[in-house]
This record gives sequence, C-alpha cells and structure tokens, in this order.
Amino acid sequence: MRPLRKAWWVLGVFVALILALGIGFYLRPVSYFNRLLYVQMDMAGARSRWITVNGIRLHYYDRGPESGEAVVLVHGLGGQAEDWRNLAPYLVRGGFRVITPDLPGFGRSERPADFSYSIPDQAATVVAFMDALGVKQADLGGWSMGGWIAQRIAIDHPDRIRRLMLFNSAGLNENPAWNTALFSPTNRAELDQLDDLLMPHPPQVPGFIADDILRISRGHRWVMRRALDTMLTGRDTTDGQLPQLKMPVLLVWGSEDRIFPLAQGKKMHALIPQSQFEVAEGCGHLAPVQCAEKMGPEVEGFLRK
Repeated sequence: MRPLRKAWWVLGVFVALILALGIGFYLRPVSYFNRLLYVQMDMAGARSRWITVNGIRLHYYDRGPESGEAVVLVHGLGGQAEDWRNLAPYLVRGGFRVITPDLPGFGRSERPADFSYSIPDQAATVVAFMDALGVKQADLGGWSMGGWIAQRIAIDHPDRIRRLMLFNSAGLNENPAWNTALFSPTNRAELDQLDDLLMPHPPQVPGFIADDILRISRGHRWVMRRALDTMLTGRDTTDGQLPQLKMPVLLVWGSEDRIFPLAQGKKMHALIPQSQFEVAEGCGHLAPVQCAEKMGPEVEGFLRK
C-alpha cells in the first residue's frame, strides 16, 4: 500500500500546484505574461542589465555584439524596453549593438516621486545613460513619446547622434484629437477605447486580464499624468527646431495611426529636408511591435547607408 499512498501524495501535490498556478494566473495574468516575455527575451540573447544614472536605477537590455555600432531605442509613454523585441533582431543580425532602456517611471526602472517626467528631463537621462555606458555616439531611435525625446537629444547634442529614427513620433505642436485620459484607463470601456486608438483591429481582451491591466494602470496613473501634463503645455514642441537637424533622419509611420495620424508624419518629413519617409501600410500606432516585418528591413537598410 505504501507505493500507492506515495503515488496519491505526489498526485495531490501536483494537482495543488496546478490549482495554485491557475489561481495565480487568474488573479495576476499580466505578471505571468511579463515573466514569459522576460524568458523569451533571455532565450533570444537579450542581456538584461541594471545601472544607476543620476541616482535613478534603470533597467535596460543590451543585445548584439558589444563591439558593434551602438543603436539606442527609446520606448513611448507607458511602454517598456521589451516593446522593441520584434524590431531589434533585424538590427542585431546586421551587426549592431542594440540598447533599449526602460525610461524612469516605466518598465522595471525606478519611479522617483521627485522626477518631472518631462521631455527635457527624460532626454537628459538618456544622454546620461549613454555616458554611463561609455557610448559616445549612437544611432538613436524613438517611438511616440520616445521619438520626441530622441528629437530633443538630436537637437541639443547633434554630435552624439549619427542617424536619427522616429517611429510614429510625437513632438509637433498639435493638440490631440483624442481623450488623453485614456492612457490611464479606469474601466473596461476606456480600456477598449484605448485599444481602438492604438490598433486598427484590437483583439478582444478577456475580462480578468482587463481587470489586471486596470489594476496596474491605477498604480502608474500618477506617472502617466505627470508626463502627459508636461507634454500638453506645448513648451517643448520641436516644430521650429527640426529644420536645424543635419544628420540623416528616417521617419517610419503606421498608415492607420490614430494617435499621431499620418498627416503629422508628413508634416515632420517636410520640416526635415534630408529625411526619408516610409509608411507601414495597414499598421497603427503600435507598428514597431506589430509590424516589425514591414519596418525591419527598411530600418536596417537605413542604418547601413
């Protein structure tokens, strides 16, 4: 009877473990998805690292040969370093060293209460981050708010930037035609509205996952609000300074972007005489993660010029 009793005991432990995992997933699905994403990043060769910059502990990924030309990619509002997971491999295969930081307040980086989360202060942090890594010059890319930050760096430190890449970028003095409060949704209906803005054909999100996203949104709302409030003042817009840029500039835009419509991309292109403008047809604001197969070859080709 002892072997049978032991078998039942092992089975009971196994069932209890499965139940615990199932309950944990139901209550905190986003945490499970994030941990799976971290494992995938690790398996893809992305080196997860930490560094302290201006007293703020920042998380970042470093992938590709450390001797390669550095490419620094800056995520957008509410984003994280993992958002570049589908685009970065194209550059790594091209021999580039791809560095993707979590900005202060986002991803796994610290969220200091005394930080402004303004475009100029985030830009200064990225420059200090490059200094801390010993990156004297880099190809710089930014997506959405990250594009605005990248513009600020290219304007203030043109000697540090070989080539500039802007993906569905903010930065122009244009009032949003959408409700900016949706970036901190408070209920499922607002979350659905945000998804409609971000993606042409958003998937249906199960209720328990939506509730966990909303729980996380509540904890991050003050950071999002502080960042948005500084951007909406219009003080740091770049319309008047973009024509001063001298480095090669690539603009890549999703044709169906409802956050920063294609017309804004065309306006930015007109303001930068030497810029190259590429459109990802059928893609929305999340084009760098959802349409990387359309963007990747163009980006790699631009960096190889």
